Amino acid sequence: MTEKFSLKDHLFNENSIGDLAAEYSARVSGFDKNTFANEVMSGLASRELLARLEWIADCVEKRLSQDFLAMADQLESAMPPPLDPLLCDDDFGRFIHAVPGILAVRHGLESHFDRALDLLHAATQRFSMEFYIRPFLNHRPVETMARLSQWAEDENYHVRRLVSEGTRPKLPWAKKIDLDPLDPLPMLDALHADPTRYVTRSVANHLNDIAKIVPDAVIASLVKWRDSGLQAEKELDWMTRHALRTLIKQGHPGAMDLLGFSAECVQKVLLSIKPGPVRIGETLQFECTIVAHEPSNLLVDYVVHFHRPDGRTGRKVYKLKQGKTGAKNTLELSKIHPLKGNASTFTLHPGPHRIEIQVNGAIFAEADFELEK
Repeated sequence: MTEKFSLKDHLFNENSIGDLAAEYSARVSGFDKNTFANEVMSGLASRELLARLEWIADCVEKRLSQDFLAMADQLESAMPPPLDPLLCDDDFGRFIHAVPGILAVRHGLESHFDRALDLLHAATQRFSMEFYIRPFLNHRPVETMARLSQWAEDENYHVRRLVSEGTRPKLPWAKKIDLDPLDPLPMLDALHADPTRYVTRSVANHLNDIAKIVPDAVIASLVKWRDSGLQAEKELDWMTRHALRTLIKQGHPGAMDLLGFSAECVQKVLLSIKPGPVRIGETLQFECTIVAHEPSNLLVDYVVHFHRPDGRTGRKVYKLKQGKTGAKNTLELSKIHPLKGNASTFTLHPGPHRIEIQVNGAIFAEADFELEK
């Protein structure tokens, strides 16, 4: 039987802790790498991923100066070289290098604000400080936003990405920030034309977060960026699709219009489900034919409404096809949708269900089916 993958053990293990120990012992006087590594490893097994980071920081902290200004100097001296400045994408860094961010929050937030931000500036070039900038945004938002505005023009793309990623209103795993979700938009204006995909992906994800709160602001920003012509057309097209993915699922008219999809082009949609019982653990099979008034670009999703024991329904949107009509202005599609009975994130229950076909943001056909055990 294949052993289940453990992210926390992949990130924090004897090898990675040994690397961290070697970095500190080589540059911090009196730092014993063996006792440090042994202490860290003795406390890892009982802790989850983020708690492991705090524990590693505990073990580093006790071996450094307790004066934060001196501690910050030690932390910077122990940092490995900056991440490859030429890679330009997906170079997130190693989780073991989150320690300076944790200690910057613990000891610099209240009394050494500027020095702590300097430490985050250096640290994010080794591992993203997106979690650790957020307490500063909550504690002193005006001063932190002013510093981030400067960093939006930094020569290092990891620093520029932090400006966007750290201010996201719905950053996964991260603590909530109190900022108005529209406050970072001027910085996103500056970052949208960045030459690195690592930065522009963050900007697009940031807009997708805002779309869940103030969708019209996202549409307005994307229109403004398109009109400015500062970003390459192909990259901005990718950013637009990525930023609008939530609104596309919702069939938001402004998003559809911006992407060039019109529901008015659709004449009718014919939907049929394969006859016979539909059971948990098997598949739902369906076919649909989309008939348009004229040659058209089509964005086709399907929506499944799931039954719940308490009578509520759960709604989930799935991608089906983006394409063009063919002969006789039609597009014929089929799908086999798995109905997994052992999914870890979604539990199926027997009862009445419904499938809908959404074309260019509008529902055109639906069919009911009974899900059985």
